Amino acid sequence: MPKCSKSEKIEDALLWECPVGEVLPNRSDYKSSLIALTAHNWLLRISATTGKVLEKIYLASYCKFRYLSWDTPQEVIAVKSAQNKGSAAARQAGIQQPVLLYLAVFRVLPFSLVGILEINKKIFGNVTDATLSHGILIVMYSSGLVRLYSFQTITEQFMQQKLDLGCACRWGGTTGTVGEAPFGIPCNIKITDPPPLLFEVSSLENAFQIGGHPWHYIITPNKKKQKGVFHICALKDNSLAKNGIQEMECCSLESDWIYFHPDASGRIIHVGPNQVKVLKLTEIESNSFQHQISEDFVILANRENKNENLFTVTASGRVVKKSLHLLDDDPEQETFKIVDYEDELDLLSVVAVTQIDAEGKAHLDFHCNEYGTLLKSIPLVESWDVTYSHEVYFDRDLVLHIEQKPNRVFSCYVYQMVCDTGEEEETINRSY
Repeated sequence: MPKCSKSEKIEDALLWECPVGEVLPNRSDYKSSLIALTAHNWLLRISATTGKVLEKIYLASYCKFRYLSWDTPQEVIAVKSAQNKGSAAARQAGIQQPVLLYLAVFRVLPFSLVGILEINKKIFGNVTDATLSHGILIVMYSSGLVRLYSFQTITEQFMQQKLDLGCACRWGGTTGTVGEAPFGIPCNIKITDPPPLLFEVSSLENAFQIGGHPWHYIITPNKKKQKGVFHICALKDNSLAKNGIQEMECCSLESDWIYFHPDASGRIIHVGPNQVKVLKLTEIESNSFQHQISEDFVILANRENKNENLFTVTASGRVVKKSLHLLDDDPEQETFKIVDYEDELDLLSVVAVTQIDAEGKAHLDFHCNEYGTLLKSIPLVESWDVTYSHEVYFDRDLVLHIEQKPNRVFSCYVYQMVCDTGEEEETINRSY
C-alpha cells in the first residue's frame, strides 16, 4: 500500500494564501498553506506557519503525477501527470498508448475536487502536451498548432460521476474512499467526442500567451528564423496590433522572453539580457477598434560600454585596429536573469547577475510597478553560478532563492526584510 512519510520526496509545491472575507467550512481552511506534491502521488496541504500537514490526498496509482500549477491563481489548482510513454515492449511492437496524460483539478476555497481529466489521442489527435490556464484547456501539437477549449464546457458534458474527497465511491467494480490509498481518485472526466473549439493558432515551439484589455495574444511565427520575434494580435479577429511586432535587438546565447503582466493591467513585459521593457496596449485615437503597442518604461542593466576598439602594433610598426564586440549576456556584464511581480506590494523584482573573477554575484532590485523607478537593491550573500538552475521567489517580506546543483542537490536561501530603527529595511539571510 502506498505510504506518506515525513521523509517523502517533494516533486512540486505552491503557496495558498490565507483567504480574507470568505466563510469556509473548516478552521484549517483559513490558514495559509503550502500545497505539495510528493514522489508517490500524495498531495499534501501543509500549514505555511507551523509546517503541520493539514490534509493529505492520495491521487492515483494508474499514472505518475509530477507538476503543480495554478489554473486560476489562489482559486483552482491543476496537477499534471508525466506523459504516458508506454512500456518498452509496447513501443517496440508499435503499440501506442491512447492516453497521453492526466490533469487533476482542485478548488482551494475550500479545498475540494473538481475531477481528473484524461487527454486522449483518439479525441485530440497526435497531441504532444496539454495544460490548464484560467479555465481554458490548452492542447499543443508537434507542428506548432495550439488549440483552446473551455474546461467548464468539458466538465459539464463529459463528467461521468461527481466525486467528493473523503466520501465512499464505487468505481469499476471496486469500492473505496475518494482520496485515500489505495483507491485514490478515479478518472471521472473522459471526453468521448471532440469538444467545441474556441480558438486555434500556429506558433513556433507552441509559444502562446493570452491577456490584455481587450483580449490579445502573443505568438512567434512558426518558422525557425523567426525565433525571438513576437507578434501581438487581437483575439477577436487575429489582426496585428499597431507596432505589434516586437523584436529585441540583442546578441545573446539565451533568448529573450515576453509575457502579459500578471498585475492584470493588460501591459506586457519583455525581458532581455540587458533591459526590461514594460509595454502598454492602448486604443488608437483615430480607430477605437484597433490597438497599438507603446513603451511604458524601460529598466536598463548597469553596464559599461566594452564594445571598444583595441589597437596593437606589429613588429614592423604598423598599427592594427581590432573591434571587440561582446555578447549582450556576457557573464562579466550585469545581466538580467529573473523578473517577477509581487502583487500585495505592487513591486517588480529583478535579479541581476555579474560574473566577478571565478564566481557570480547577484542582487535583487525592487522597482515601482507603475513607473519603473528603482526603490531598493539587495545584494544576495551567496555566490551565483550561472551554470546552475536558479529560482527566486518574492512574497511580501520574504525572498527565497532556490539553487539546483548537479545530481539534484538543492540549496535554499531565505531572506526576510524587517523594519529597523536605524534603517528603513535590513535583510537577514539564512541558508538551508
